[in-house]
Amino acid sequence: MSFLYFLESIRNPVCDAFFSLITLLGEETAFMAIGIIVFWCFSKFQGYFLLITGFLGTIINQFLKMLFRIPRPWIKDPNFTIVESAREGASGFSFPSGHTQTSVTLLGGIARANKNAWVRWGTIALCVLVPLSRMYLGVHTPLDVLVSVLISLLLIFGGYPLFKKAEENDKIMYIIIASLFVLVVAFMLFVCLYPFPAEVYAKDNIHNLESARKNAFTLLGCSIGFFVVYFVDQRYLRFETKAVWWAQIIKVVVGLAIVLAVKELTRYPLDAIFNGSLIACSIRYFLVVITAGILWPLTFKWFSKLGNK
Repeated sequence: MSFLYFLESIRNPVCDAFFSLITLLGEETAFMAIGIIVFWCFSKFQGYFLLITGFLGTIINQFLKMLFRIPRPWIKDPNFTIVESAREGASGFSFPSGHTQTSVTLLGGIARANKNAWVRWGTIALCVLVPLSRMYLGVHTPLDVLVSVLISLLLIFGGYPLFKKAEENDKIMYIIIASLFVLVVAFMLFVCLYPFPAEVYAKDNIHNLESARKNAFTLLGCSIGFFVVYFVDQRYLRFETKAVWWAQIIKVVVGLAIVLAVKELTRYPLDAIFNGSLIACSIRYFLVVITAGILWPLTFKWFSKLGNK
C-alpha cells in the first residue's frame, strides 16, 4: 500500500489519461482483437499459441481469485483513492491481476514468437506499462501484478516449445486443446459446487462468484470452439493467412466487425431462449470462435488473390 500511496501522490491528468489508455490492452476486447489479427494475417499457430495460453492464464487467474478472495486496495484501506475511470473495469477480487495476466501473456507471447527487434522491444515495453497502469490507477497491489506476470512468463516459456511441436504434429495440438477443455470443466465444477464461505454469497460479494461462473461457461464455449476450428481447418479449410497489405486491412476491419456483431447481437436472443442461463454464454462464445475461425476465413482464399496480376 505504501507504493500505491506513492503513485497516488504523483497522479496528474496527463498520466491518468495515458495509463487509462494503456490499461485497455488488458481488456477482453483487445485480447480477442490482437489474437485474431495474428491468427488471420500472420500465423495460425502463433494465433493458437496466443489465444490458448491466454485462456489458460485466465483459468489460473480466476481460480486464484476465488481461492484467496483478496479485496481491492480501496476496500482494504478506505483512505486510499483510485482513478475513478478505472473502477468499472475493476470488478471481482484483487489477487491476482486479470488485466496483467491477459496483457502480459498476449504481448509477451508475441515477443517470444517474433524475431523482429522492434516488435519484441515494443511488446516488452507494454508488458511493463500495463501492470504499472493497474497500480497507478489504484486497482491492484504490487503482489497482484507480480504474481500475474510470473504466471504469464511460465505459460509463455513453458508453452512455446510445445506449440512449436504442435505445428508439426496435429496430435499434440489436439492434446493441448483437450487439456484446456478439462481445466475449464474443472474450474466450472469448482465455482459451481465448492462450498465457499458465507461471505462470498453476501449481497456485496456475490457478483464476484457470478463473474467467475460466467467466465467458466464462456471459456467452455471457447474451448469447444477451438476444437471444432482446428479440426475443420486441418481437414478441410486450410485457409491462407497471406494477402496484399490493403487486402489484409479490409480482411481485419470487416472481419472484426462481423465477429463483434456476432458477440453482441446474439447476447439477448440467447439469454431469452435459455432464460438467462449461463449456458447462453457458452453458446455465444462458441459462435464467436466459429465465426472467427471458420466462417470468416472461408473468404481468405478470395482475399489472397486480390492485387495479384
